[in-house]
Amino acid sequence: MNEPVVQDPWTELRRHTPARIALGRAGSSLPTAELLRFSAAHARARDAVHVALDIEALALDAAQAGWPPVMVASEAPTRVDYLRRPDLGRRLRAEDRQHLRDVATGPADLVVVLGDGLSALAVQSHALAVLTALHRSLAASPDAPLQCAPLVVATQARVALADDVGAALQARLALILLGERPGLSAADSLGAYLTHEPRPGRTDAERNCVSNIRPDGLAPAAAGQRLAWLVRQALRRGLTGVGLKDQSAIDSLPP
Repeated sequence: MNEPVVQDPWTELRRHTPARIALGRAGSSLPTAELLRFSAAHARARDAVHVALDIEALALDAAQAGWPPVMVASEAPTRVDYLRRPDLGRRLRAEDRQHLRDVATGPADLVVVLGDGLSALAVQSHALAVLTALHRSLAASPDAPLQCAPLVVATQARVALADDVGAALQARLALILLGERPGLSAADSLGAYLTHEPRPGRTDAERNCVSNIRPDGLAPAAAGQRLAWLVRQALRRGLTGVGLKDQSAIDSLPP
């Protein structure tokens, strides 16, 4: 008797990638097991977009690590508004912008923002590990220590919200770590965006991005080291974006 599921000849390749390849077939359709896996991955991706960031837990963990955060929010009042109106997620609430100006201690080299983005799970799971690795790598550099602004935790945040935060805190660089749009193979992917001279109106061409930060992608420790290289080079050269190419892997090679 023939098996109901016809195996794909490329099945062996599946061990090399989480991509949905070599799924086989049952008649002219997908096997039931693969359809159920797809539905479960889709549900995880939807949940990642809608689940709220546990602000209190993240703030407590950050404070215990030595970075008591300042809490802010974008102009998007609800998650529904955030998803329907991306522009609102790029601007701070007026009262939070003023609060940051009040707590600013003068010009700073770097401000780090933790934002929920499109996957609070990613920020909750990986952001502090990246931040720890970043600070360790910066401290190990022979360059002068950086003057860092207070850590900022932002809700209903888009990438460009860091421009508003950086301008309010008079920072030369703004780095935002936030959840990336979930995919069907990863719902916890963290992205990092670095911008020189942050201010409203900056474009994506003026940023450096390090993406797919997660244990099964770019490990948080490695991401922190790469970001430290970008931070030092951005300060040294006075720019980020298309003019700053990531050569951290080359610079780490022995002479």
